[in-house]
Amino acid sequence: MSNRYAVILAAGQGTRMRSKLYKVLHRVCGKPMVQHVVDQVAKLNVANSVVIVGHGAEKVKEQLGEQVSYALQAEQLGTGHAVMQAESILGKKDGTTIVLCGDTPLITAETMEALFEYHQETGAKATVLTARAVDPTGYGRIVRNQSGAVERIVEQKDATEEELAIQEINTGTYCFDNAALFAALQHVGNDNAQGEYYLPDVIEILQKQNEVIAAYQTPSFDETIGVNDRIALANAEQIMKKRTNESLMRQGVTMIDPATTYISPDVVIGQDTVILPGTMITGKTVIGEECVIGPNSEIADCKIGNTTKIKQSVVHNSEVGSSVAIGPFAHIRPLSTIADDVKIGNFVEIKKTTFGKGSKASHLSYLGDAEIGANVNVGCGSITVNYDGENKYVTKIEDGSFIGCNANLIAPVTIGKNAYVAAGSTITNDVPDEALSIARERQTIKENYTQKSKGKKTK
Repeated sequence: MSNRYAVILAAGQGTRMRSKLYKVLHRVCGKPMVQHVVDQVAKLNVANSVVIVGHGAEKVKEQLGEQVSYALQAEQLGTGHAVMQAESILGKKDGTTIVLCGDTPLITAETMEALFEYHQETGAKATVLTARAVDPTGYGRIVRNQSGAVERIVEQKDATEEELAIQEINTGTYCFDNAALFAALQHVGNDNAQGEYYLPDVIEILQKQNEVIAAYQTPSFDETIGVNDRIALANAEQIMKKRTNESLMRQGVTMIDPATTYISPDVVIGQDTVILPGTMITGKTVIGEECVIGPNSEIADCKIGNTTKIKQSVVHNSEVGSSVAIGPFAHIRPLSTIADDVKIGNFVEIKKTTFGKGSKASHLSYLGDAEIGANVNVGCGSITVNYDGENKYVTKIEDGSFIGCNANLIAPVTIGKNAYVAAGSTITNDVPDEALSIARERQTIKENYTQKSKGKKTK
């Protein structure tokens, strides 16, 4: 069992966000900030991660589920007070604890691992992750003594003019000897401008006990950005987007215009796939090799095979095979399965439908709650009428069938193998294999109707 632990601070209300949504649940590249942090911690050899919750606790628990433990900070009295809430879970453990903020979505597992290793190499009781900021306004400053060792951390509101000029800042991420951390927290006071219990005061307490205090300076200031308002949220979005796009391009993905391409960090894309401008790919989407996605397409939580083309279309929570052509202007709604070599054309909507290999619906159709076999042709304007106002029913179209234009298939109904449905038909009964079904009103012609109609109007 690892002797590494993590405490993630996620209890603050985030008033500067001016939002009804709890701060750490605001999304960066499609994922809540606190989820970014938890996912990065999960890549490390950590025995237990404790998330400190407060405002919006139930929503945070709903998002993170059982992958972490929780401790409640009912009253927000500062970062030191927040960490103290984890004492019942971690207080008696031996080992090293990393403390992170839930509003730092850009921090990476690589930086955390480097911090852990530096902490161990130096034999420190506490190691601060620092960064050099061109404009350090708002950050706690790292005060070092003449030998360069960390002496204390001073918050912006408590800093002197000389201390405000320091550019090395506290990122809010630390490694502690776990026993030393919880022992020192008992001595943290609140005699400061905010009247709060600051976690950085632990550094000064340990320093006065002649313990070793270390500081690991990350070369990437961007990773340390804390998101406190919508401006910082937008900045984090841009940094994360650039990082994600560059990583995918290094893996062999072509992006025609990375500036207008939005991809979530959990997305996987194969080599030689081309992403065209204006495309958004989110969730845990996996896209194969040699695909063309876009322009102006939206893909979320999908699995897509090789050599598939999706043009100006929306595909959500569905599975799409290889060598499929979708769009332009198609909508694949959740729980659909599209097999290989399928064509879904312009203005076709698919919902909770399986679409067999080699089948096609080229334009202007709605196919919902349907099971469509292989090599089926669905004509223009065809509809599976699946909803009676209370319940939804399944339409089955078996292999090789041909559905003529403007056909209404009233579910539940089955169209047999190699059957034909004539254009303009409304089908209410099953159609046998190999049969032709015609269900439309007989054409009636009234001679000289126009002249008679006009004659009536002139009288």
